[in-house]
Amino acid sequence: MSFLTQETFDCRVAFADELIALAKQDERIVAVCNDSVGSSNLVGFQQEFPDRLINVGIAEQDMVGVGAGLALSGYIPFVCGASPFLTGRALEQIKADVAYSQSPVVLCGMSPGMAYGELGPTHHSIEDLSWLRAIAGLGIVVPADPDETRAAVRWAAAAATPVFLRIGRFKVPAVTDSFTFGTAGLLRDGTDITVVATGTMVSRALEAAAEAADQGVSIRVLNMSTIAPLDEQAVLAAARETRGIVTAEEATTTGGLGAAVAAVVVSSPSPVKMRMLGVHREFAPTGNTDFLLEHFGLTAADIRAAAVELAHV
Repeated sequence: MSFLTQETFDCRVAFADELIALAKQDERIVAVCNDSVGSSNLVGFQQEFPDRLINVGIAEQDMVGVGAGLALSGYIPFVCGASPFLTGRALEQIKADVAYSQSPVVLCGMSPGMAYGELGPTHHSIEDLSWLRAIAGLGIVVPADPDETRAAVRWAAAAATPVFLRIGRFKVPAVTDSFTFGTAGLLRDGTDITVVATGTMVSRALEAAAEAADQGVSIRVLNMSTIAPLDEQAVLAAARETRGIVTAEEATTTGGLGAAVAAVVVSSPSPVKMRMLGVHREFAPTGNTDFLLEHFGLTAADIRAAAVELAHV
């Protein structure tokens, strides 16, 4: 499997297509955005349902509050905005109006991680998983590809629970065939090392596993699309059945996927060594997304190297 030669897709397109399809079936579905109709890929939704898209302007706190009010009035609001602004500017409203109040709002963090590339750390959203994990009562889902994105949108529309969907902009290949909230997907079995990846890193983990096999290292790949609640049983099984765990995320390792997995592993009856791949508490230099992922050691080669090194410790 080669990440560089496979056809790749923008998950925002799958998100928008599925949202429109669902809205045709259910008039309760509405979209709320922060002057981001284009970047949230809601142009088609606006054309189909002009009375069901609410653009609050650049006012993220209001956007989340409006979404909570709509949810409590019987609507199914998809609240969409660039992830750094949705989660950073409106964190209090996400905590109080959505999670604490258990308002069934679908928060859609668009273009997360370092998808905005050259726009720099102000537009990067590498902290979102960390600060949202600290909020009780909020599901966190990071789809790995277009099919999983569509499935997550369908699930969220029907779930009637507060949830954050991290909708990627950086193009990825299709690698999944199912989605179950709260359950890690076993995409490749292995006996030496487990790679727990999420979002854009899942396809790269699969490529790393294929390359590591040529070096005699057997890698299990888990797609941890649900960050909260974490599939602790899958992590415990990995600690019990393989000799080490590598986590890979397009996010800061301070409080994100790696931290969540480590908290389970450290209290496991069978603790194992770990390596956490991600951004280690620093801001990024200027550059496009490909450059930044390489800069922070988030390529298939980096995942493979970490797994092979851990297998020989």
